[in-house]
Amino acid sequence: MLRTSAAGFGALAFDALHTRSLAATTDRPAPTAARAKRVIFLFMHGGPSTVDLFDPKPLLTRDAGKPFPLESPRITSHATGNLLASPWDFKQHGHSGAPVSSLLPHIGAIADDLCFINSACCSNSRHGGALLELHTGSDTFTRPSMGSWIHYGLGSENDNLPGFITINPSGSHGGAGAWSSAFLPADHTGTKIGGDMKIPFLANPLGDPGRQRRELDLLADFNRDHLASRGPDPELEARIASYELAFRMQMGVPGVQDISGEPASIRRLYGADREPTKSFAEQCLMARRFSEAGVRFVQVTHRYWDSHSNLRKEHEKLCAEMDRPVAGLITDLKQRGLLDDTLVLWGGEFGRTPTAQGDDGRDHNPHGFTMFLAGGGTRPGTRFGTTDAYGYYAEEEPVHFHDLHATILHLLGIDHQQLTYRYAGRDFRLTDVHGRVVSGLLA
Repeated sequence: MLRTSAAGFGALAFDALHTRSLAATTDRPAPTAARAKRVIFLFMHGGPSTVDLFDPKPLLTRDAGKPFPLESPRITSHATGNLLASPWDFKQHGHSGAPVSSLLPHIGAIADDLCFINSACCSNSRHGGALLELHTGSDTFTRPSMGSWIHYGLGSENDNLPGFITINPSGSHGGAGAWSSAFLPADHTGTKIGGDMKIPFLANPLGDPGRQRRELDLLADFNRDHLASRGPDPELEARIASYELAFRMQMGVPGVQDISGEPASIRRLYGADREPTKSFAEQCLMARRFSEAGVRFVQVTHRYWDSHSNLRKEHEKLCAEMDRPVAGLITDLKQRGLLDDTLVLWGGEFGRTPTAQGDDGRDHNPHGFTMFLAGGGTRPGTRFGTTDAYGYYAEEEPVHFHDLHATILHLLGIDHQQLTYRYAGRDFRLTDVHGRVVSGLLA
């Protein structure tokens, strides 16, 4: 494959390869009635302790310091300690009466807009495996990411922007596997934006769009001659499309990324005008701008929630960074009329145990934890499913990641059993051979 000798544009085109193919340059109609058009995934990397945030357990407080009375999991990351009461109080919010920790007053204030899944669960207790299971549906094999599947199934809403963007993703625990297209065409891979929220190499190094256009046309001629002589090559076809998208992105992206024109009231709403919320607030604000401009799937990562020790100090810090921006994003989407067809997903790769690790920590818990949804056809003011009396296991209406994926696709108008891709002699899908649409989460 050929690359332009202009380093700036060449690197941009290389990144833009991970956006979409010639076959996906238009907004494809959903195969079933869609309630959502796009997704914003707020990923809490490391595993927030949802027994301390959204799932209060009176027995955990009563029996603090005693051994866990139920059967312990067969596989754990560390030895199971005694029960550890939550250090924080809970308050019921809104008409729904949803309990939310005192750590999250802003999210508590919008509880009636949220659909809490108190019975989320997955299959892996290690960060890497659980993260990939959440993002790709598999904790053991290389598979396309959720954003890649959605972009493959629905295409993009804006020809001048990538269809899948990941903002400030983690470089560990799954790495690029969390936004990779794997065996799907390479143009469905997520476009990575660093913590500075800039897509690199957007500036035209030639200084003249007409000159760059002529260079691109020459490059396309070379590549098409290569295709004609060598036969079909999806990767090269995707590369040709990526150069064209990169050219259009130079004109379309800077305006979306420029948040300087946002009103002071909006910056205050997100917490972009202060610390400690400023960094994550700007990322959430950027997610809204990209979604509003037609990006199909935007992921924003906040980290690092892995509180094996220093639970009080770390969760207080992390919640202070995350609470206002998340509530601000959902409130902003709602007041703009975007929440109706934008699905927001909040959660980590697992939760944390109700038992103690050391004096002030909790271990990984994939067996029962809380995530929440907002907008996009979900049922607001809902608490779905339960964990046991201590918050260790999903008990009523467990929602595995496969079920979550099936439900997200359903809200987007996609039958998860029909969205398949043939590779290595078999048909693959995001939910593999599992998954059910959880009707109790739907409005």
